[in-house]
Amino acid sequence: MSDDAKPLDPEQTRQLARIRRLMMIASVTTFVAIAIVFGVIGYKVYRSGDSVPDMAAKPADVTVALTAGARVLSTVIGNDHIVVTIEAGGVTELRTFDPDTLQPLGRLRLETRP
Repeated sequence: MSDDAKPLDPEQTRQLARIRRLMMIASVTTFVAIAIVFGVIGYKVYRSGDSVPDMAAKPADVTVALTAGARVLSTVIGNDHIVVTIEAGGVTELRTFDPDTLQPLGRLRLETRP
C-alpha cells in the first residue's frame, strides 16, 4: 500500500476477512475432492492387478468326451464363460464352461421336431 491510501473501515475489514475465509474453504474443498479422485483411481489401478487369473501357475487340464460322429461347430470365449457348439446326430448342443477352472456350467440342446 502507498502512504496516501486510506485505511479500511471496520465493516470493510470484516467483509474482506469473510471473503478470505470463504476462499480458503473453497480451496480446501477443491484440494480434498481432487485428492479423493486420485485416491480412487489409484485404488482401482492397484486392485486391478489382483483380478487377473494366474493361468501359468495352475494350468487346467480337462477332457470332455463327445459321442461318436459328433463335431465341434464353433467356440466363443467371453469374460465369464466359454461356449462350445457341438453337432451330434442332427442335434445341436451348446456347452458352457467356466474359463478359469474349465468346469461345465450348463448345457443347451437344440432339437428339431417334425
